[in-house]
Amino acid sequence: MTEKITRINPERLHQTPGYHHITVVESGRTAYLAGQCPLDRDGELVGPHSLDAQIDQVVANSLTALSAVHAQPHHVVRSVIYVRSDDQATLGAAWARLTASPLAPAFTTASTLLGVAQLGFTHQLVEVDLTVALPD
Repeated sequence: MTEKITRINPERLHQTPGYHHITVVESGRTAYLAGQCPLDRDGELVGPHSLDAQIDQVVANSLTALSAVHAQPHHVVRSVIYVRSDDQATLGAAWARLTASPLAPAFTTASTLLGVAQLGFTHQLVEVDLTVALPD
């Protein structure tokens, strides 16, 4: 069976900065990745005061998780990005770094970017939640 993922931007909806309003998966298995945090292999927070360092660790962790289920970033069908900030420029910077990273294809699908007051670990600034249509 050939994988079938269709991404759609209806003409009557606003233009997006790279993601799609709708992602359709025709059939197959899915994987739901836990929120990927900026923790290293030993469970230590990376870059306690650096959004860029934390994003880079989240990207590395996400790529590792995707690889564990034999998937790649283009197999992602839904992403939710949590950034500990209420500043629009900070949210935009997080989006820009993620979409310039090796994980970038994951963010061309249905995506949500949220500014939040707190995340699970002290000094944690970012977390990424991914849903994946597994390849055959």
